[in-house]
Amino acid sequence: QVQPVESGGGLVQAGGSLRLSCAASRIAFSANHMGWFRQAPGKQRDLVATITSYGVADYADSVKGRFTISRDNAKNMVYLEMNSLKPEDTAVYYCNTVSSRMGWASGRYWGQGTQVTVSS
Repeated sequence: QVQPVESGGGLVQAGGSLRLSCAASRIAFSANHMGWFRQAPGKQRDLVATITSYGVADYADSVKGRFTISRDNAKNMVYLEMNSLKPEDTAVYYCNTVSSRMGWASGRYWGQGTQVTVSS
């Protein structure tokens, strides 16, 4: 398998926190920029955050100041720390390689994603 494997989602109350993990093995992980995306029911998949191969992070305006993306190249892992969660953050979250800072998804395969549900 070459698709990423996401985990860490769940049900949380508004204002709560979650930490998502993405295992991206079997790719040249350290050489790739990585991103987190999310897709709410009936909506398109949107980019949430990216982190370059050299560690520069960028965020969508809707999550700036609340979410933190990080990576561990030794473990081929990328993380998304989500704080002050809002009901509008409810979505399935995916990770993938990206073309550039806040660029499009470049990986051929998508994982199953991890469901995040925020109750009001």
